[in-house]
Amino acid sequence: MNIDSFFSENTKAALKNDPPGEWMPTLPDGCIRLSSGFPAPNLIPVEQLQAAVIRLLEEEKDLPLHYIGSPRMAKLKEQIKARLLQRGIRVSEEELLITSGACQGIDLIARILIDNKTVVAVESPTYMEALEVFQNYTKHFISIPVDEHGMQTNKLEEILAERKRKGFPLPRILYTIPTFQNPTGTTMTMDRRKHVLELAAKYDFLILEDDAYGELYFQTHSVPLKAMDNEGRVLHLGSLSKVVAPGMRIGWITATSEFITALAWFKKDLDHPFAQATIATFLERTDLEKRLKNLRETYQNKCTVLLSALEQYMPKSVSWYVPEGGYFVWVKIVGIDTSELLTQALDEGVSYIPGKHFFLNQQDGAEYLRLSFSYADKKEIVEGIRKLSKVIKRILS
Repeated sequence: MNIDSFFSENTKAALKNDPPGEWMPTLPDGCIRLSSGFPAPNLIPVEQLQAAVIRLLEEEKDLPLHYIGSPRMAKLKEQIKARLLQRGIRVSEEELLITSGACQGIDLIARILIDNKTVVAVESPTYMEALEVFQNYTKHFISIPVDEHGMQTNKLEEILAERKRKGFPLPRILYTIPTFQNPTGTTMTMDRRKHVLELAAKYDFLILEDDAYGELYFQTHSVPLKAMDNEGRVLHLGSLSKVVAPGMRIGWITATSEFITALAWFKKDLDHPFAQATIATFLERTDLEKRLKNLRETYQNKCTVLLSALEQYMPKSVSWYVPEGGYFVWVKIVGIDTSELLTQALDEGVSYIPGKHFFLNQQDGAEYLRLSFSYADKKEIVEGIRKLSKVIKRILS
């Protein structure tokens, strides 16, 4: 039997891409994980979630364990709507869809908007798992460079104008992480936020705003693009993975009702009723603003430790962006291929993500790497940077 003959042409094309998650390094025992972009174990509210599960099952018995789910699933939507309103995003019931994490949201949006002829604009660098999803649907991309102030919207305008002049297809959608971007940690300025919305109207494209880190600011918060959107061009993607627990897989999409209807058409009943009801129960008795305040302080302190260690240990030729929130620091090491460097770093006992995995053209990321300060503790961060600098200095000497 020829198995390949049963796959659709789209699937055959997608299977030619690198396997999902290939960028994840295999970590030796005891390795300091500056590669891990998720919360540290002590930041997961295990006891509170356990109490929420017990209370949920005591009060609702079998309901959360059925297909139809718990009444608290509807309550979760109200809780998320209230949270969004605090950030300037006012949505109705018909403009919000709960998803199984942000990645399901990205995939659903790709399913309804992208085919093999669609042009997608992405930041360069950008979130590697979003690239993996988009490449399952199309091979047509425009890359927009990122600097210390986020996506360079002037470069986007130049590219769009050039494509229009030459009669090339324009993008249908732009994927951006404007606030505490993954991997660079940068934040798009207000002028650039206004500019990208103007360009979307002028060149008639949609914006997928990935806001996974938006509430993890250190000092001041940024206004989401969705809160500035007067035309319904922004599809806003949010998640509780970074502020509660990633394994609960709770995310959402806010968009005009027509988009939400189409998304729900393909999502069908692929909910996680138990997880949604558990999170709704957890939020009932959780001061989320207090929790967020603690997370912001914790991550700011850990980021400061990492930046100080970089200053102390790294050679002068190494540079990095200073984030204003989120999880990540983006590092450039001139003259070193960070993919080759990783083997020696792992031997030394420290991990990171090589920059190439965040670019469509992987060679563009050869001299970059992403460090995460979210998972390791402060002592591990300092020791991890010391170990990494030791390897870098050895190669540069």
